[in-house]
This record gives sequence, structure tokens and C-alpha cells, in this order.
Amino acid sequence: MVALLLIAHGSRRAEANADLEFVAAALRARGRYPVVGVSYLELAEPTIAAGGARCVDAGATDVVLVPYFLSPGVHVVEDLTAARDALAARFPAVGFELAEPLGRHPLLVDVVEQRADEVTRTTSARPPRGGG
Repeated sequence: MVALLLIAHGSRRAEANADLEFVAAALRARGRYPVVGVSYLELAEPTIAAGGARCVDAGATDVVLVPYFLSPGVHVVEDLTAARDALAARFPAVGFELAEPLGRHPLLVDVVEQRADEVTRTTSARPPRGGG
């Protein structure tokens, strides 16, 4: 059974971490993956090690670590790779694969454009600024 483990940086602000929980709940509702867990690199719980262990405890034979990061920076390239390797060493009978970060996915361009459109729709209804 394949499980997803979503990984975000983590924040001391619960509202920031709630975004990852929202995405995980939406993925669970789709039903494609029977286990969808969340974890955080730092500043929040569960840690990646704990999240990976939860996936294994739920019966996962393979775990896809999905970075909720935009760019392949140090955290993704080094920290998440190290976390994957540690999980693989701890659970040698389970496959752990690290997915690409979100940044260059073509649908992200649509999301950015939609967010911009949301603002331009509300600002176009306002009177022009300045001395026009």
C-alpha cells in the first residue's frame, strides 16, 4: 500500500500549519491514497521521522514524501533527502521516495494567475487612484 507523507517547513503559528492539514484532508477525501500523513521539517509536530513511522504503522509498504515547498533549495535537496535516507535505514522493508517540490509544476502557474485575478477583480471595481 502506498502512503503519502506531505512535508512542510513548519511554523510556530498553527494557522500556517493548518494549510498542510487542509491539503492532506482534501487528498484523503479523494480516496486515491489510503494513508495521507503530514509532517514538518522543524518548528511543528509531527516530525518527518514520526510522520514516516505513522505511515509504516498504518501498513504502508511504500511512502512517497511530498515536499510542500516551492523550490529545490537546501531543505529539499539536503534535509529532506537526509530524512528520506534515515527513514529507509530505519524501515528497510519499506520503500521511501522523495517527490519533486511544487515550484515548476505547470498547474502552479494557473494557481498564481488565479490568485492575481482574484485581486484584480476586486481592485477593478474600485475608483481609480490618483488625480486622474
